[in-house]
Amino acid sequence: MSEQSHILVVDDEKVVLDAVQTITRAEGFDVTASMDASHALSLLEEHRYSAIVCDILMPQMDGFDFLRELGQRWIQTPVVMTTGYSTMENAVKSLYFGAIDFVSKPFTADEMLSAIRRAVRYGALIRTAGATGGLPAFIPCPSRYRRLGYASWLNQESDGIAKIGVTDLMIRTVEPIEGVELSEAGLEVIQGSACAHLKTGDDLRHGVLSPISGQIVEVNPVFDTDFSILLKDPYFESWFYRVIPSELEYEMCYLTACSSDRL
Repeated sequence: MSEQSHILVVDDEKVVLDAVQTITRAEGFDVTASMDASHALSLLEEHRYSAIVCDILMPQMDGFDFLRELGQRWIQTPVVMTTGYSTMENAVKSLYFGAIDFVSKPFTADEMLSAIRRAVRYGALIRTAGATGGLPAFIPCPSRYRRLGYASWLNQESDGIAKIGVTDLMIRTVEPIEGVELSEAGLEVIQGSACAHLKTGDDLRHGVLSPISGQIVEVNPVFDTDFSILLKDPYFESWFYRVIPSELEYEMCYLTACSSDRL
């Protein structure tokens, strides 16, 4: 896959452009670099890219404006956002505006490769879904759920406790999965931070970003013995945690209603 994938990297810092190019070219990706978001948009009008890596804080046109422009131009190339001056709110905000992932600077080679590989696979799955009316590329979240970006979901129960888990779409961007790493009951999760990791055979750990902040009150015991159920039923029996939300009303504004995926 990587031999045929072309990555566009947008950042106003040359050292970051050089780092991403070094990491991705070593894995067989073709890479185009741009230090200006407006220039990157012109490149996107002329060329097809498999994924984009874009900084949030840039002069003239920042990453959020770049995402808006992509939406207005109906450019659906998957975007991975980066920044060295991030707050977690910026990370979550970028996901709400259409980025599929977020990598903080300074990043490791594995962190960047994990995000780019998932972005490339995400783009392929979305194209397949579009060509087949949404099937069979991936199973969308149940309509009553909410999701953070494309990766994680939330289902609030009647007692105020929220179940959270990983979407089928993210699962399919990292297959084959060889293991799941979960946190322990009693620990806190933070919206936009990795609350679990999916392990793959290439020795990468893919972080699943938590859709909300709060305290874990129960970890799904099914994963003590078998993670394969995740591949069959990611939305009901394969939830990761039951969580007491700490800022649900505020954080809901950054979650997308899964019912909108069917419009």
